[in-house]
Amino acid sequence: MSELSPLTADRLGELALEAGIPAGVLNVVQGYGATAGDALVRHKDVRAVSFTGGTSTGRRIIESAGLKKFSMELGGKSPVLIFEDADIERALDAALFTIFSINGERCTCGFTHLHSRKHLSGIC
Repeated sequence: MSELSPLTADRLGELALEAGIPAGVLNVVQGYGATAGDALVRHKDVRAVSFTGGTSTGRRIIESAGLKKFSMELGGKSPVLIFEDADIERALDAALFTIFSINGERCTCGFTHLHSRKHLSGIC
């Protein structure tokens, strides 16, 4: 979660406890990436790192993480594939939703569209 919205992370921790997740399973650690994030990534007891953000920060995490497992979402251009047998109206509605919902600020934003030749004349 962003250091610019710490209350969101706090609330997530509270909801986890309310849902019955034992204390200590999910730990909310507040701080900036250069201090708190770096310390967590380098710590010997942290076995895995998951990060969503920019490629430069992702690269620094990978370089610092050693042999830990890691999962990175670094702002890729998620493809939308529309096959020949697709219901074109539903497919385009879904594609537009992924682009414009949340003003395009989502990791699964369907940025690149790949369509079958059958549908191209009706789209372009």
